[in-house]
Amino acid sequence: MKITSTTLAGLVIVEPEVHSDHRGFFMESYHARKLAEQGISIDFVQDNHSLSEEIGVLRGLHYQLNPHAQTKLVRVISGSIYDVAVDIRPSSPTFGQWVGVTLSASNKRQLLVPQGFAHGFCTLEPKTQVLYKVDAYYSPQHDRGILWSDPAIGIEWPTSEPILSAKDEKHPLLKDAENNF
Repeated sequence: MKITSTTLAGLVIVEPEVHSDHRGFFMESYHARKLAEQGISIDFVQDNHSLSEEIGVLRGLHYQLNPHAQTKLVRVISGSIYDVAVDIRPSSPTFGQWVGVTLSASNKRQLLVPQGFAHGFCTLEPKTQVLYKVDAYYSPQHDRGILWSDPAIGIEWPTSEPILSAKDEKHPLLKDAENNF
């Protein structure tokens, strides 16, 4: 398992070892001991799975407040996404900065998004399926978001006219968002 750091502390790209032959491939998509050997020890408690039917579906930017903040390990099993994490830790030197990574069924990359980050993605192909593990259960009372198009963050999404949920259309700007990190 290869771990690649990003410019945001704690946000890493995980690349599993893939064994391919004429039949297809095999990989360990998650291996607690191998991650722990690289300093990543997380007790995941829930798996989430989404299907987006069209190109340009944008989900996010989501996070949960403490004490129910979530670390996420995100991967794609069909299609592809532009996956984004925004540092929302006020004391961080990279507060308000973001990283975007293409995750796909073909590249098999995963993004480990720590607590204290808002997360979102935009689909690049129809019928994209995303799986992600979280280390805290979903808590509706702690569920929060930031507007996907916040100009202060300046995310360069692959579309200017995303397909959004009613909830994601109405998130506040980062400067107005509730935050206890």
